[in-house]
Amino acid sequence: MASLFKIRWKRLGLAVAILAFSTAVAVSQVKVTIDHNAGKAATSAFKFKNVPSPVKDNAAAKATLKLVVGRADGNSAGLQALTDGVLPENDDDPSSNFFFNAGSDGGRFLLDLGTSLEIAQVNTYSWHPNTRGPQVYNLFASDGTDATFNPAPDSHTDPASCGWRLIATVDTRPAHGPNGGQYGVSVSDTGGKLGKFRYLLFDSIPTEYDDPWGNTFFSEVNVITQGQSLQSATGKTETPRAKSQERRLPAR
Repeated sequence: MASLFKIRWKRLGLAVAILAFSTAVAVSQVKVTIDHNAGKAATSAFKFKNVPSPVKDNAAAKATLKLVVGRADGNSAGLQALTDGVLPENDDDPSSNFFFNAGSDGGRFLLDLGTSLEIAQVNTYSWHPNTRGPQVYNLFASDGTDATFNPAPDSHTDPASCGWRLIATVDTRPAHGPNGGQYGVSVSDTGGKLGKFRYLLFDSIPTEYDDPWGNTFFSEVNVITQGQSLQSATGKTETPRAKSQERRLPAR
């Protein structure tokens, strides 16, 4: 138990250090947009006021995914749920979400886009009625060309020390009110592009440590490239198929 607390404090310390760093380099113009749908506003259409709705046709759909740190929960879908274009039908649909093992200190997962692309947005989505709804993560990116590049930094390694660039620190936990609901996050840049990257590393941290249920239900990850119409990223969702009842994302 003592060792687990040490790990948790270390992760929290890293998050605080990263947050301080991101504040210091705010001039980079990276913008994190957060939307929260609660109650009847949260539907399987994943429509938000400011964050684009998820779409099937995006660079993440062809990415290779790898679990770098941590374990998937036994009730979770595999990593492919993050990019398969299938959205949860309700706020407690574990088979349509990826989440780390209950009681664990989160973890890290990697998206390999196959080649370096000019990225305009990285958008993430989640949905759960309680503390597994919000998203708390650090987003790192790399083109993989740095001589020190390590594609799989463990929990004791700061990715920024081995060829990764910190893009953003995301924390969607509300300051007041319930945590549950549907969240959309869009990481973008006021200049129109985040950079040219091949690899994206998500360092996911639990939303709370009061009980084992703090690991986010991640529903989908979209990577929008420069030149891709951002307006079409809010396209209409298709009607669920009668047989499978799966809601698939629209292709452009």
